[in-house]
Amino acid sequence: MRSADLLDQFDSFAGVAKIAPRPLLMIAGTEAVTRGFSEKAVADSPGNAELFLVEGATHVDLYDRDQYVTPAAAKLTEFFSKHLA
Repeated sequence: MRSADLLDQFDSFAGVAKIAPRPLLMIAGTEAVTRGFSEKAVADSPGNAELFLVEGATHVDLYDRDQYVTPAAAKLTEFFSKHLA
């Protein structure tokens, strides 16, 4: 039960400012209920942050629906090619 309590209190976005100056890419669907978390992470990042929106996708659509995964994977390839070269 203790770990469930700790998990409920965990905020994965609390330290987003510590990522800078490293590049940050957030990918979200335009229909995702969780989109606001990605928008806030990019807004709170003091450095090189980018939000890529996949038109029409929900949060879960980005897991395994080719029409949404394909543009997200292409963006990841572009992002990593640019920043890890």
